[in-house]
Amino acid sequence: MELYLIRHGLTVWNAAGRLQGNTDIELNEQGREAAGILGKKLDDTHFDVIYSSPLIRAYETACLIRGHRNIPIIRDQRLRELSFGDMEGICYTEWNNPQSPYRFFFTEPDKYLPPPNGETLEDLCNRTKDFIQTVIEPDFEKKQRVMIVAHGALNKGLMCYLEGNDKAHFWGKGLQKNCQASIFNYDGKTWHKLTED
Repeated sequence: MELYLIRHGLTVWNAAGRLQGNTDIELNEQGREAAGILGKKLDDTHFDVIYSSPLIRAYETACLIRGHRNIPIIRDQRLRELSFGDMEGICYTEWNNPQSPYRFFFTEPDKYLPPPNGETLEDLCNRTKDFIQTVIEPDFEKKQRVMIVAHGALNKGLMCYLEGNDKAHFWGKGLQKNCQASIFNYDGKTWHKLTED
């Protein structure tokens, strides 16, 4: 089974450098265009099913990638983005300020503590692992190729399980770009990363 992990297209808040989390922000025109282009590139690639975050920026990306094809899109709450609680909507510059208590998020994730009403990276990794183990892996022999369209931190949570990374290496080689795909293969026992682009 092949698994495509795709980050949603660009939003107004992405372009402004604002932290989105669970705030439901739609794609901007650039994001819609990029999702449509990716859909055309994948037009001849068969997918059995697309799983999507319930947030509109991911779901709209999934719909644009699917295009005219008859592929079911299933939204799952476990694929929503990491919640940043009371800090959603602030600019990354404020988030990463040397005096900010959240400054370790991208550089030393094992030291990261969430804002009030926010979610821990452990919480994120637990629900992404649960999704893979209960939804994706049991369909190994039934499905040839599956797509997940979600978010930057969420996809990294999925990859932590797929690649066997610990919290200190949460970000791996860095955040996916908008509409970037990371492709994995599952042989029934082990996940292998095939490519990124």
